[in-house]
Amino acid sequence: MNNELHAQEIREQVRAGYGAIAREGDSCCGPATSCCGNAAPDTLAERIGYSADELAALPEGANLGLSCGNPNALAALKPGEVVLDLGSGAGFDVFIAGRKVGPTGRVIGVDMTPEMIAKARRNAAVYRQQTGLDNVEFRLGEIEHLPVADASVDVVISNCVINLSPDKPQVWREIVRVLKPGGRVAVSDLALLQPLPPAIVESVQALVGCIAGAVLVSETERMAREAGLVDIVLTPRSDYVDSMADWQDPLYREILAHLPPGTKPGDFITSLEITARKPAVSGRGNDPA
Repeated sequence: MNNELHAQEIREQVRAGYGAIAREGDSCCGPATSCCGNAAPDTLAERIGYSADELAALPEGANLGLSCGNPNALAALKPGEVVLDLGSGAGFDVFIAGRKVGPTGRVIGVDMTPEMIAKARRNAAVYRQQTGLDNVEFRLGEIEHLPVADASVDVVISNCVINLSPDKPQVWREIVRVLKPGGRVAVSDLALLQPLPPAIVESVQALVGCIAGAVLVSETERMAREAGLVDIVLTPRSDYVDSMADWQDPLYREILAHLPPGTKPGDFITSLEITARKPAVSGRGNDPA
């Protein structure tokens, strides 16, 4: 099978899995497993740093429990900034960011799953009524080919999505393309501390659950650097993955069954916080004059 055909099959598997989550109104914490355990979505979000006030202010159904970190906290967003969320789902991080950037800012969510975009746009109507802000939008598209203009974004955020891409170097190149000179990145993702056993890598459920598509922490740093980012800081959070395994989610039980004796998921998988920035003058030919 050629690489492009294989990549397209992966995209379709992921699109189908997340489409089911959107249609059923479920989080990943159940039969349609994704990146977390079986805790309730708000409980999961509080454990990874979202405040009760942030969660209470969200439109109902915006939090599907698909997080593996808190990129909004990493980003330190300021009023007036333009923010892009890769793989925005039902709008969870977009709506939180929208309140932070305020009426003079803008937040764009991109997702490749039509059902997620439809759900997010319904939630956006509630967000506008609740806040009086008209500063968020959702665009259908793949993160490898972002429907966003060159050098138009101050901050790129993403929450447990890049690991799903079959062409991660292209995602990082797209991040650099859309960032303004001096723009910054704040991403939470799953990454590997060491290679996974083949049986896990071959599991479709593990792919949709973000695990099988994850790459080594060192690979993540290399891809970001080669795309043109600087000041890259990677902070592993293996304790988060170990706590997911303790929740006895079906996906993590499957992973445990295929791990070498005496090991745990956190020996292989970590939640990774990634911050970086695009140079103010890159010399790469994709910045405006």
